Amino acid sequence: MKSLISATALSLALTASAFAADLPSRKEAPVYVPPPPPPLWTGFYGGLNAGGTFGGSNTVTTTGGTIFANPFFGPFFSSVTNAYGATTNTVIPVSNAGFIGGGQVGYNYQFYSAFVAGLEADIQGVAGSSSRGNVATGALFNGGGSAFGVSTASRSLDYLGTVRGRLGYLFTPTLLAYATGGLAYGGANLNTASFATDNNLGGLLSPLAIPVIGGSAYSDTRVGWTVGGGLEWMFMPNWSAKVEYLYYDLGTVTNNASFSAVAENPAIGLGSPVFGLIGQQSHARFDGHIVRAGVNYHFNWAAPAPVLAKY
Repeated sequence: MKSLISATALSLALTASAFAADLPSRKEAPVYVPPPPPPLWTGFYGGLNAGGTFGGSNTVTTTGGTIFANPFFGPFFSSVTNAYGATTNTVIPVSNAGFIGGGQVGYNYQFYSAFVAGLEADIQGVAGSSSRGNVATGALFNGGGSAFGVSTASRSLDYLGTVRGRLGYLFTPTLLAYATGGLAYGGANLNTASFATDNNLGGLLSPLAIPVIGGSAYSDTRVGWTVGGGLEWMFMPNWSAKVEYLYYDLGTVTNNASFSAVAENPAIGLGSPVFGLIGQQSHARFDGHIVRAGVNYHFNWAAPAPVLAKY
């Protein structure tokens, strides 16, 4: 009897255990964590930009003085030197504003989800150069008399380019704010011309007036630096628009020129000799501000390929 009861109890226990194993589990499923979004900004890009440049140093400074004076004609040359100095030691206003337009290429790398680092190179043509003139009359020297003179200056940038690093933060997955800085270069031109005469010998139109005429020209590629920042918005897949500010500084150009002072009328018995040499220097700083907008196409060659589900 006891054996029967024990066998029955064992059978019931095994049956209950098997039935419990078939019941659904009450344990909650693990929480699904979606993968991070793909790095939208990683990869190469290229685009176009347009804007304007303005401000910076807007003057050309000229200074003149004697290099050599013929001792036999000191009084004449002294008058000419004074006339020249009175009319050419000037600060000439020359505007630095112009329209710019060009293109850029670069590479971005997105890291830690919200940070973007990259390198960008661009080049723009610059449309707009300016020229101003300065006139000085009635300058007194040697106890009386007058001088008449004109100085003109012009400067321009033919092109302007940069090679810059960029570091930015994504306020949203599609809106990037960044700082940028690096090398700047440009085709700089500086031209000056001066005319001065001593009116003591009968007036400006007199054949005895002693004039000084000359000029100088500079044209070369300047290298400097730039710094700035901007905003870029990925407004649709592979396309972004940006607004950007840059300050650039290509340094100061110093231009030298020498002029001869000559008597125009051999009837005075001097045989049109050279009285001496007068020198001039011009200084202009090529710097300014850039505000521009642009659009970029992102190739995203370095972006990871999408993962396909397997069945």
